[in-house]
Amino acid sequence: MDIAKKLEELGFSLPQAAAPAANYVPYVISGNMVYVSGQIPFLNGEKMHLGCVGEDLTIEQGVEAAQACALNILAQVNEAVGGDFSKVKRCVKLGGFVNCIPDFINQPVVINGASDLIAEALGEAGKHARFAVGAPSLPLGVAVEIDAIFEIA
Repeated sequence: MDIAKKLEELGFSLPQAAAPAANYVPYVISGNMVYVSGQIPFLNGEKMHLGCVGEDLTIEQGVEAAQACALNILAQVNEAVGGDFSKVKRCVKLGGFVNCIPDFINQPVVINGASDLIAEALGEAGKHARFAVGAPSLPLGVAVEIDAIFEIA
């Protein structure tokens, strides 16, 4: 599977895998699992998607932030498998955090931005378990942060 080509067909491009912003690694391979650290919606180092959904940002902008997180997740997985996405068996789980106002209830809609993109990019292997929760703030003031677990061959 050429993930870059598939993303291009969907109107996206695979970004550079982001370097960690603190004392952690971007992913860990343990056995046949890849655990991807929380990814924020900066693409190729460009700061974007800053603010609180429901206050500074619309739901649609939150969805775009989640899509950017998904692209960063796929970039990390691409690094983990040495660019050979045929080694990816499936996306097992996503965990999504939305920086939002206290009475915001559409966290699942926002995180669908990532879930939908991964499912479209990977097909059946992209269907995953997930959680989507609200948070009063997120690192660097971003709107969304998402981590992931993938099974690889």
